[in-house]
Amino acid sequence: MRMGITGYEPSFVFGIEAVREAYGARLAALVGRRLTGFAMVRFVEDGSWFADCPVVLDFEGVRVEVSHRQLDHFWIGWNDIDTTVPIANWEWFEFTPEWSDQDERLAPFVGRELREVALLEWSPPEEVRDTARGTVAVEFVFEDGHVRIANGLDENTVELDPAAPDYVRYRLPAPE
Repeated sequence: MRMGITGYEPSFVFGIEAVREAYGARLAALVGRRLTGFAMVRFVEDGSWFADCPVVLDFEGVRVEVSHRQLDHFWIGWNDIDTTVPIANWEWFEFTPEWSDQDERLAPFVGRELREVALLEWSPPEEVRDTARGTVAVEFVFEDGHVRIANGLDENTVELDPAAPDYVRYRLPAPE
């Protein structure tokens, strides 16, 4: 148990090839499923999102748990985290964390069918010095938009806008 989260025992991988090898086939197999729910850790006191904790997406009973750490650590868990169990032994902040199914960015996608999954690698021009180079994001594409969970330099970010041109996109083909 990490961060007091039951089932959260990440084994981080590094780099686009390792991410694709470790998670690509299982991510691609989600295509055609509907997003039926999600969970994020929020603080009871003010409702703010604690972006260091995993983002959990439920695709008709298959929970995908996404977490970024440091500049290049990436992990996806599959049905490991139990969001019905309260977060225990929290010592990080004076706020109280809890699982929440409230988020204005993700809520509109609940009930929508997943059309495509892609991995994105941050790759600015070589002459640009960028500590985020090589970070990997996962993008879930729905008919009417997409959700990208990216590395916010040692935490998760949830992005809905079109991917920046410095991302190299690796579409994961759906199984036949």
